[in-house]
Amino acid sequence: MKRLLLIGLLIGLMPWRLFAQDATLKVSTKSQVSVGEQFRVAFEANADGKRFVGPTFDGFTVVGGPFNSSSSSVQIINGSMSRSISNTFSYVLRAEKEGTFTIASASYTVDGTEIHSEPFKITVVAGSSDDSYSQGGQSTNTAKPQSSTDPQVSGKDVFMKVTPSKKSAYVGEPIVLTYKFYTRLPASQLNISRMPSYGGFWMKEIGDNGSLHQSSEVVNGIEYTTAEVKKVVVIPQKAGKLTVEPMGIECIVQVQTQRESRRSNNPFDIFFDDPFFNRSYTNVQKNVETGTLNLDIKSLPVDGKPASFSGAVGNYNFSASLDREEASTNEAITLTVTVSGSGNLELLNMPSPVFPPDFEVYDPKLTSSVDANSQGMNGTKKAEYLVIPRRAGSFDIPPMEFSYFNPAKGQYVTLHSNPMHVNVSRGAGGESNEGGVYATNQEGIKYLGSDIRHITNDGSNMKPVNSHFFASMTYFLIMAALLLLFLILLIVVKKRRQFKQDVVLVRNRQATKVAKGRLKNAEKYLKEQDQGHYYEEMSQALWGYISDKLGIERSVLSMDTVKETMTQKGISEELANQFVDTLNLCEFARFAPGDAAAKMDDLYHKGLEVIMKAEREL
Repeated sequence: MKRLLLIGLLIGLMPWRLFAQDATLKVSTKSQVSVGEQFRVAFEANADGKRFVGPTFDGFTVVGGPFNSSSSSVQIINGSMSRSISNTFSYVLRAEKEGTFTIASASYTVDGTEIHSEPFKITVVAGSSDDSYSQGGQSTNTAKPQSSTDPQVSGKDVFMKVTPSKKSAYVGEPIVLTYKFYTRLPASQLNISRMPSYGGFWMKEIGDNGSLHQSSEVVNGIEYTTAEVKKVVVIPQKAGKLTVEPMGIECIVQVQTQRESRRSNNPFDIFFDDPFFNRSYTNVQKNVETGTLNLDIKSLPVDGKPASFSGAVGNYNFSASLDREEASTNEAITLTVTVSGSGNLELLNMPSPVFPPDFEVYDPKLTSSVDANSQGMNGTKKAEYLVIPRRAGSFDIPPMEFSYFNPAKGQYVTLHSNPMHVNVSRGAGGESNEGGVYATNQEGIKYLGSDIRHITNDGSNMKPVNSHFFASMTYFLIMAALLLLFLILLIVVKKRRQFKQDVVLVRNRQATKVAKGRLKNAEKYLKEQDQGHYYEEMSQALWGYISDKLGIERSVLSMDTVKETMTQKGISEELANQFVDTLNLCEFARFAPGDAAAKMDDLYHKGLEVIMKAEREL
């Protein structure tokens, strides 16, 4: 400490001067890139200033930026001091289409004067790009090394993939598709940017796809944090090469960057050039996709196909039974046909029994209990037939036949039910259906035989002749009341419509209510120690509250915009910093080591505190 004070005193006593130079703003980037390539555009100023305004990058997608870094160096030569300053503002862009694009000037204000960079052109080609850069609008063939301030997220850092339970299957055979997100960097705000399409498939989702189940997985020797984003069962409906279109995810990835440093003889520069002080974190938007999945679907064999086959594929059991074997005429009997097992249960057709001609048969009641899981689809499907014998006697119901294709064995299987017999005795109403005996469903039979009303002597409901309600005093009073009620409802509906059209106001008024609901869910998961759901609810509560309350779309939310907008709304800087710190803690607490229960409890109280404080100040 004494040594540093002595050096500072010597510098203060030493004669010195700064060599002034004109402020300039130069741009550096590649002059030629390929479609889909990500590259860096950097604007470098040689002076301190404020209010940097970047250009609009028409024809390109801004992946990240602007990222700001600054450096300075001081040199002492023969008693004279010289100082150089560099402020760099960089963007990460992605080329979207071929062509030559002109990028307009950027501006930067230095000492009240606005300086501008030179416009420059970038050529986008279909092939690979060269390594030439543009320096201050001029082209050069010297390759520029990648700056540490330019955060890049490669396909090895974050990616997605879809894994089928099998790549080859028969028509009608279920296939399970699992969509997983892989990252080795802290990631948040996962949103589906592209939904997959399943042309030629019947599809059903498995489980609750709204929650992400995290785990760790090693891929090519690298450990990743994985999240199962989606899982579905698909059943091919035709043979051939079928394609599942990609699924896309947008997310925010936190990247650690190293600020640029310039070495000098100044002991202060040497001290602050230490990597510990130069580290920073940057949020980068990343879009990843699974890629196209091709599946080989085989036709069902023609040889050996039974006549009773109707498309069932899997492994099944089959049975049919009557609820009773003794009945009377005009009394309902129920026949239940049951198919259980695993396969395309949702799509199979139930076999139909053949009843004697003296039985009145109603349409079957179909019920199913099918579970879609990681093994495919399994469960039970039933058809219940309500029948009514109209004549006494002894009747046989022939055995039923059910056929299916077993893909594991590669052959057809035919199952038969047991024969069924019913003894029908003469009922109290005889064998005739005169008298109106009908059954509409399984719940019972109703007798409809009283269609003539008896003459009554009760005159309490009689009215005088020519006495009408229309045009009476009561009629006009009711009409006036209805008109008044209509006008009141019209005014209320108009006010509510005007209120709902103001989307920002609606979101602002509902922000606290929605946040409290999220916090209540988070408290429930806190008691259950369910970290995945807990952190998801806390994150949604904080981000959703500040988005609705400040009128900021979630797509443009960031730590910087939250702090800046809260300050503009009159919230104290201390509370704004506290809110941003709580957001950071929520986003990355799940990845930090330590006592999980203590972290969750501390985060809950901090989140509740900052929301209540923000509500009071707003």
